[in-house]
Amino acid sequence: MAILIPPSRVFPPVEQADEDGLLAIGGELEPAWLLDAYMHGVFPWPFGSDSQPMAWWSPDPRGVLELDGLHISRRLRRTLRQGRFEVSCDRAFREVMAACATGPGRLGGTWITPRMIEAYTRLHRLGFAHSVEARRDGRLVGGVYGVSIRGLFAAESKFYRERDASKVALACLVAHLRASGFLLLDLQMVTSHTKRLGAIEISREEYLDRLAGALEQDVTFGERLLVQAEDF
Repeated sequence: MAILIPPSRVFPPVEQADEDGLLAIGGELEPAWLLDAYMHGVFPWPFGSDSQPMAWWSPDPRGVLELDGLHISRRLRRTLRQGRFEVSCDRAFREVMAACATGPGRLGGTWITPRMIEAYTRLHRLGFAHSVEARRDGRLVGGVYGVSIRGLFAAESKFYRERDASKVALACLVAHLRASGFLLLDLQMVTSHTKRLGAIEISREEYLDRLAGALEQDVTFGERLLVQAEDF
């Protein structure tokens, strides 16, 4: 029997989203709104400016990365085992998010506005948003960040300043989530880049069913990575 998610306190049913996935416009980027959104298959994605009302989305189909489905090339595996990068978590959340917004190699862009950075930094301080960082010689050169609620991790964006740095961070994140007992890694939408990494599309109905199961899991992200690059 499918597990049912209780109705949202602030959003309409996701089935009311339009063909592009747009569900609602307006609202707040306060922690209560953000947590309610992610727990109901909804996420914020601004139209491109903090001066405009916030837009909330629930697309169908939905992009996910199976926790055993990340494509690791032989070259990337060699890079991981060489220990070229020092990998950590939650040591530079705000810097990672800012780099995803402005740095080279970003997946994202103007949608990571100052308002979004402030909102997700608040979530990070509350323990619901996390970053994985890759450093070389002490310098931040890659990373990924996202939202963690029980057995769900919603990956938001990643960046690199050196080749393979973001892929190393992502590989360590995926392995950490698998070792920690997470069930669902949400990518929101599949792009040509994430498809090469192993991302797939599932229906919104299947996503919500898997989300409900993930939210039943009594797991947390933790304070340190359970898997390091040299473990691959």
